[in-house]
Amino acid sequence: MGIELDTVLLFGLFIVLMAAGLPLVFALGAAAVIGTYFLWGPAALHLAAIRAYSAANSFVLLAIPLFIFMGCMLERSGIARGLYALMHKWLGGVRGGLAVGTLIVCAIFAAMVGVSGAATVTMALVAMPPMLRYGYSKYLTVGTIAAGGALGVLIPPSVLFIVLGLYTNTSVGRLFMGGMPAGLLLVSLFVLHALVICRLKPELGPTVPAEERAGWSERIVALKAVALPLLLVVLVLGSLLGGLATPSEAAGVGALGALGCAWAAGGLDRPSVMDAAERTLRLSAMVMWIVFAASMFTALYTAIGAEGLVRDALSAMPGGRWGIIVGMQLVWLVMGCFLDPLGIMIITAPLFFPIATRLGFDPVWFGVLFVVNMEMAFLTPPFGFNLFYMRSVVPKDISMGDIYIAVLPFIALQATGLAIMMAFPEIILFLPRLVLG
Repeated sequence: MGIELDTVLLFGLFIVLMAAGLPLVFALGAAAVIGTYFLWGPAALHLAAIRAYSAANSFVLLAIPLFIFMGCMLERSGIARGLYALMHKWLGGVRGGLAVGTLIVCAIFAAMVGVSGAATVTMALVAMPPMLRYGYSKYLTVGTIAAGGALGVLIPPSVLFIVLGLYTNTSVGRLFMGGMPAGLLLVSLFVLHALVICRLKPELGPTVPAEERAGWSERIVALKAVALPLLLVVLVLGSLLGGLATPSEAAGVGALGALGCAWAAGGLDRPSVMDAAERTLRLSAMVMWIVFAASMFTALYTAIGAEGLVRDALSAMPGGRWGIIVGMQLVWLVMGCFLDPLGIMIITAPLFFPIATRLGFDPVWFGVLFVVNMEMAFLTPPFGFNLFYMRSVVPKDISMGDIYIAVLPFIALQATGLAIMMAFPEIILFLPRLVLG
């Protein structure tokens, strides 16, 4: 059989198993095992087991449950409410100030959590009621929270960066450092959008009534809410940037720091710890098994010559090597409308990354571009994850159509940010090169 027929059969089997109701990990693993059996016979099945064991034996994987526990613990500690109260007092008197404050809190929370769903749902529960109560447009409110929550996959420590680094043999520390300025660029674009649109149309984001604004003494006292989160971010990212810890060691620092923050905020009790531990177990097991199944699947697909097929298809794109890179971004954009980020990574990363590297592009820059695309995937209709997270918490008078409309400007801003990062690669690369050479 040729590679084209093998590709159709292999991915066809994967899609059929998914359509039959099998979870992603079982559909992926089953497709890999069945494909291995029919291509090379039963004697080759031990190769699948060796590949899965090799993936499981990676030290980097230790960071995943630790960062997830860190995020779950912080989510239960009430820190997000304190941060939002701070932004409310400092920015309530500015047109669009609550939207700007929500975005800033989302960025800080993303730097502590590393998982988009936790940041989105938490901020929706905290920020949406006051924004709607003060007369903010439902579209600006929903779009701001959904886009801000998506920053959790881009601003380190991001679980997706860890899995991507393991999966593509790229330095997780460098990916983290490249993700920081990329995340700050998108936050800046979101904040600028909120300020400009509320300046042009004040009814979309009115100021808080004068009698409800905080005085300077209240604002100064409220600053204590940001002390613990910033200390935790500095401990985790500072240990990475300073070369004092590996991602796994920094994750351990973060998990311990999250317990300390919860204790200081009065949210450290047995039910909170048990709930955080249980959610960590579920999420970590899901991610780990996907990593194992993905390793088996890509080992098989790469062995039968997939890279040559993809390279030939992309070489037909006009514009030389940059045309190929743009083509990859378009593939990711379309796939992001229908698949989850881990599934997209499983299918494309082992094929796209070697090609991009051989074309002379930095793998860290290319990896950050991938994660920016995956951040867009959390918002792109019809199946963006954050759209459904928002649907579960918005008032009944906000429809799914309203949510789709609300995120469109922010998808355009993400695409603008992606284009800027492609045009000026040093935005992503200057920090990894400055710290690690």
